[in-house]
Amino acid sequence: MTAAVSAPAARKVPSFRDLARHRVGSKLVVLGALALVLVPLGIGLWGSGSWPAALTVDVSGPLDDANAWVVDNRETHPLFLYFLLHLSNTATDAVTAVHNALDAMGWTGVLAAGVLFAWRAAGLGRKGIKVAATALGAFAVCGLLGMWEATLLTIALMIVAVVAAALLGVLIGLPAGLSDRVDRALRPVLDTMQVLPAFAYLLPFVLVFGTGTPAALFCTVIYAAPPMARLTALGLRGADPSVLEASASLGASPWQRLRTARLPLARKQMLLGLNQTIMMALSMVVIAALVGAGGLGEEVYSALSTVDVGRALAAGIPIVLIAVWLDRTTAAAGDRIGESAPGGGPLHGRSAWALVLAAVGAAVLLRFAVGKAWPEGWTYDISTPVNKAQDWITEHFSSGIPVLGGTEVWSENFTLWVLNPLRDGLTWLPWWSVLLLVAAVAWLVGTWATALTATASMAAIGVLGVWTKSLDTLSQVLAALVVTLVLGVLAGVLCARAGRLERWLRPVLDAMQTMPQFVYLIPVVALFGVTRASAIIAAVVYALPAVVRITTQGLREVDPAAMEAARSLGASTRQQLLQVQLPLARPALQLAVNQGVVLVLAVVVVGGLVGGGALGYDVVKGLSRGEMGIGMTAGVAIVCLGLVLDRLTQPAAARRTRSH
Repeated sequence: MTAAVSAPAARKVPSFRDLARHRVGSKLVVLGALALVLVPLGIGLWGSGSWPAALTVDVSGPLDDANAWVVDNRETHPLFLYFLLHLSNTATDAVTAVHNALDAMGWTGVLAAGVLFAWRAAGLGRKGIKVAATALGAFAVCGLLGMWEATLLTIALMIVAVVAAALLGVLIGLPAGLSDRVDRALRPVLDTMQVLPAFAYLLPFVLVFGTGTPAALFCTVIYAAPPMARLTALGLRGADPSVLEASASLGASPWQRLRTARLPLARKQMLLGLNQTIMMALSMVVIAALVGAGGLGEEVYSALSTVDVGRALAAGIPIVLIAVWLDRTTAAAGDRIGESAPGGGPLHGRSAWALVLAAVGAAVLLRFAVGKAWPEGWTYDISTPVNKAQDWITEHFSSGIPVLGGTEVWSENFTLWVLNPLRDGLTWLPWWSVLLLVAAVAWLVGTWATALTATASMAAIGVLGVWTKSLDTLSQVLAALVVTLVLGVLAGVLCARAGRLERWLRPVLDAMQTMPQFVYLIPVVALFGVTRASAIIAAVVYALPAVVRITTQGLREVDPAAMEAARSLGASTRQQLLQVQLPLARPALQLAVNQGVVLVLAVVVVGGLVGGGALGYDVVKGLSRGEMGIGMTAGVAIVCLGLVLDRLTQPAAARRTRSH
C-alpha cells in the first residue's frame, strides 16, 4: 500500500530539455509526413530548375522610372521644394558648419580638443592618461599619413550623424521604455533593422536625395539609431522599483519621476547605447563613401577601385585609430558612472571642464603661429613602400611555397573545392525544394510565424528575379559562416579554459570589433587579390571576434555545480567539454551562430567591391552607374536574405530573450 501511494510521488518530472526534445521530435514527425506529400507534389507540378520566369515581377523598370521622375522633379515638385529640399539643405549646412568650425580651430586646436576631452571623460587616473594618449596617437597618425583634411570631414559628418542618431534613439526609446504596448510594437522593427547589412540602407536615400552629403547623413542616422533606442528602453525598464516608489511617495509627477529617477538610473545603459551608436555611425560613414560622403571612406573606396593597397592602407589606419579613440573614450566615461565623486579642486567638476576649454582656446590661438593646416613637412607617404611590400608578398607568397602552396593557391582551391560546389549545389536544387527547406528549418527552430516570415522572404527573392544571384550570395555566406564557427568556437573553448590566453587576445578582439567593415578589405586584397575568396576571408575575420567572445562567455557561465558533478564522476577534460559544457552552453552557441551569420552577410555584401560578385556587385553597380533599378532590386533581395538567415539561426526562445 505504501509503495502504491509513493509511486506517483516518485514519478520523474520532465525537465525543460526533455520537453524541448519531445517538441523537436514531434515537429520532425510532422515534417516527415508533410515531405511525403509535398515533395512528390512539387516534382509532379514544377519538376526541377530555377525560379520560373512566370513567377517573377520586373521591378527594376518601375524603379528606374521612379529615379528618373525624382531627378526630373527634384527642383520643381512641391514635395521636394517645401520638405525634402529643406531636409537636404539642413543636412548639408550642418555638416559644413561643423567642418568649418573644426577647420577654423586649426590642427593644434583639434588635437588639443580630442586629447583633453578624452582625458576629462576618462578621469584623472591611469585610465585617463591611457585614453588621452590614444587620442594623441590617433590624431597624430592621421596628420602624419597626410589624411588630416579627410579626417576632419569624416569627424564632421560623424558629429552631426551621432547627435541626430542619439536624439532619434532617445525619442524612440523613451516611449518604448515607459509603455509595454509601444515596446512590443517597436521590437520587431528594431530587430529587423539590426540584422540588415549596411549596404541595404544606402539605395533608398540615394533614390530620394541623390548622391552627396544628405543621403550619406540620413542613412547613417537611421542605421545608427536602433542601439540607442534599444538600450534607452532597456535602461528605463531596469530602473530600481524601490527608487521609483520612493519618488512617487514624495508626490513626484510622472515627468518628475522620469527626469529625477528613471533617466539618472538609466545613464549607464544610455551611454553604452551612445558607444554602440558611435561605432555603427563610423562604420556607415565609411561605407557611405559610395554615395558621396567624402572623407576617409572615399579615400579607401577610390584606392580599392584601383587596387592601390598602399593608399587604401594610408586611409584605413586613421579609420581604425579614430574608432579605437571613440570606443575607449565613451567606454571609459561609462565605467565612471556610479563611482563616488572625488573631492573638490581645480581638476574636478566644472573647474576641470573650464580648464579644458581654456587649454583648447589657447591651442586654437596657437594656430596663428604654427598655421591652420597640418604641416606638409610632417607627413609621410606610405603608399609607395606598402605597394612595394605587397608586390614582394605577391611574388613570394602567392604560390610556390613548399607544402603550403601560397595565398593564390589557397584562394583558388577554396573557390574550386568549396565555393563553386556549394553555389552549384544550391542552384541545382529545385526552387520549390529550397522554399520547403527554409520553411522546415525555420519551423523546427522557431514557430509557424518564424517559418512564414522566412519562407515569404525567400519567395520574395524569387519574385524579384534575382534567385540565382541570391543563392550565389547565400553560398558565400554559408562557406564563410562554417569557417567562422569552426575557428571561433575553437578559439572560444581555448579562451574559456586558459584565462591567460583570453587576456592576451582581449585587446586584439577589442580592436577588431571597433574596426568598420570597409577596413577589413584592405589587407585581404593585399594578400589574396580581387577574388570571391577575398570577400569570404574578410567576412570571417570581421565576424570572428563576436563568435569568440560569445562562446567564451557561454562556456564560463556553465553551472559550476554541473562541472563539479562531472569531475566527481571521473569525467575527463574532453568529456566535460563535450558532454557538459557545450550542451549547457547551447543558448550562447546559438546566439554565436546568429551573430556570426549577420556579420558575415554584412561583409560578403560589401565584398562586391573586391570581386565577391552576386548581389553585392549589383548594389555597387547601381550606385556607381546610377542604375537604381538594378541596385534597389539587389538591395531588397539582400534585406530578404538577411531576414531569412536571421530567422533560421535565431530560435524562438533565444529571440524572446534577446527582445527582453
